[in-house]
Amino acid sequence: MEATRHATVLPVFADDFLPVYEVSDEVATVVHADSGTVWEALLDVDLLEVGKRVPLAGVLGALRMLPEIVSHLLHGERPPRAPESMRLRELADMPAEQGGWILLGERPGEEIGLGLVGKFWRPVIQYAQVSADRFSDFDEPGYAKTVYDLSVRPLPDGRSLLSGVMRTATTDEHARRWFRRYWTFGVGSGAHVLVHALLETVRDTAEHADSGAHGSSTD
Repeated sequence: MEATRHATVLPVFADDFLPVYEVSDEVATVVHADSGTVWEALLDVDLLEVGKRVPLAGVLGALRMLPEIVSHLLHGERPPRAPESMRLRELADMPAEQGGWILLGERPGEEIGLGLVGKFWRPVIQYAQVSADRFSDFDEPGYAKTVYDLSVRPLPDGRSLLSGVMRTATTDEHARRWFRRYWTFGVGSGAHVLVHALLETVRDTAEHADSGAHGSSTD
């Protein structure tokens, strides 16, 4: 399978909502399936299943959630019940205090953009409740804003380019220093692993669906 770490992509939502940023990463893979099939697989992928399929991705996600679970227990509170599934659109349905993402926009069949605002470097992340129309202008001191832009592009030979662009910016120097430490101590590579695992899962699902469809058409 063909894959690249840094690909030339057209992140419309990333450019619209976070044109100026401090850290960025791009992941892309070529999928042997048409763009419609890849898009369906992208929206249907269950992030919880990604963690099971790629153990490292699951471990990274679990480690990031552990301090918050411990905090609930120390305060005599029941930790939030784990959802049965976690698809991209469902991330925007979660409460902000539980890390619910902001659906910044969607171009059906092509691109979906998600955003998050918080103090990610804290053991228990403090999230800000920000709407999509306030995301670009949000500048309250002490926070970081991140965008995940996932897109599907058809290629001339019938294959598709599945891409993920991740960007983060901070709102002041204090947040910038903390985020830089947080990012440097392995979080950057962890985010790359998680998104790469997501794209690999989508790729394999789409290629399996595409081969099944072609196999049925020749019967």
